[in-house]
Amino acid sequence: MLTYHLKTAVTSLRRNPILTALLIGAIALGVCVATSFVTLRHLYTQDPLPGKSDKVFYVQLDSWGKASSYSDDDPEKLPDQITYRDARGLMRSPIPARQTATYITSYFVFPDPKVARPFQANVRLAFADFFDMFNVPFEYGGPWTKASDAKPEPVAVIDHDTNEKVFRGEDSVGRTIRIGERDFRVVGVLRPWRPAIRPFELNRDPAGPPEPVYIPFNFTEPLEIWTNGNTSGWAGEDVKTHQDFLNSERVWIQYWVELPDRAAQESYNDWLDGYIGDQKKLGRFTRPIKHTITTIPAIIEREKFIPQSVRTMSIVSLLFLAVCSVNLIGILLGKFLARIPEVSVRRALGASRAQVFWQHVVECELIGLAGGLIGIGASFLLLKVLGKFVPSGEVLHLDGEMLLVATLLSLVSGLVAGVYPAWRVCSVPPAMQLKVQ
Repeated sequence: MLTYHLKTAVTSLRRNPILTALLIGAIALGVCVATSFVTLRHLYTQDPLPGKSDKVFYVQLDSWGKASSYSDDDPEKLPDQITYRDARGLMRSPIPARQTATYITSYFVFPDPKVARPFQANVRLAFADFFDMFNVPFEYGGPWTKASDAKPEPVAVIDHDTNEKVFRGEDSVGRTIRIGERDFRVVGVLRPWRPAIRPFELNRDPAGPPEPVYIPFNFTEPLEIWTNGNTSGWAGEDVKTHQDFLNSERVWIQYWVELPDRAAQESYNDWLDGYIGDQKKLGRFTRPIKHTITTIPAIIEREKFIPQSVRTMSIVSLLFLAVCSVNLIGILLGKFLARIPEVSVRRALGASRAQVFWQHVVECELIGLAGGLIGIGASFLLLKVLGKFVPSGEVLHLDGEMLLVATLLSLVSGLVAGVYPAWRVCSVPPAMQLKVQ
């Protein structure tokens, strides 16, 4: 029966190609706009760390001075980063399955002069756990070892683009790259990787691209590396040397831990209580003991990384699609009522009201699917335009989930537009058209 309804629907649509094109075009326009803006919202709401978002925590400590809170607007808000002294102290905890202190700086990278000119690159300093904690994908090699952290060894992980610039895309594991004034041995090359939100950088440009170069955190002291990230402090220290900076109460390091279950989370919170208590004995942490460990989704929600304009436009786009569908009701109603004599003959020959109803619904769904197909194609172009105006726009695309949503919107649109006209045409008594004139 479905095959028969499909053949009948196709025949009906061919009778008036101009009207059919109008119906399909209206659905296509609505689906294009709705799919594009729903995809834009999806870009910001998708899980930035699938399977681990509830296990990876950002650590914040209230190490601020007693005279005032970190934020004048929100006295309960904790410093968004920690000091170097605290980073070293927290690394001594045996509880996390993985943990890393991390921050960014910048260096010049010096390729072979025959290959490329020197270029400046952002460099992230981290511990080896960083890569497994954040599911960083590798094309060649892998992360450095914990032994490389401890010494530290001059090893580096570079991204795909840097590997293309410096080593022409070859497997460069084991080769040497000059970063600043020192040579580093490449141990890993990342696959092309561009998350919509960098889960490990939620304090500074979270929508920016991942850093192209990574080296061990413990080079901070021997190479006297200064951060390029945000730095703030309360003590008014006179920082003249790099060591003064490291010993200061200035916060500039992000700290992450991976805690696999509730017991580990409770144990780590207790450990942080003890750590702050020990620091109080040294004259630090003059405020009441306070700390938090926060998951990535909770930070995204708290900091409102999803622009309100994106939320609003996604709702407006769905309403626009609804308007497009509702406006087609009158056109379909006129088209279906014009074929009442034909329908009456079918009814008189034994077709049930339900069969007539579903025949017309199938025709409307064909219109919806055709419009959806065109709308999905048009949305690829619209997304390219939108990508130029929003952060992380270069990764804005239709994935499998959004294609499924677009198809569902197409079917719903066809159903909304066609249910009432289909019901009206099958409700007309056939005798009204078959009576003898």
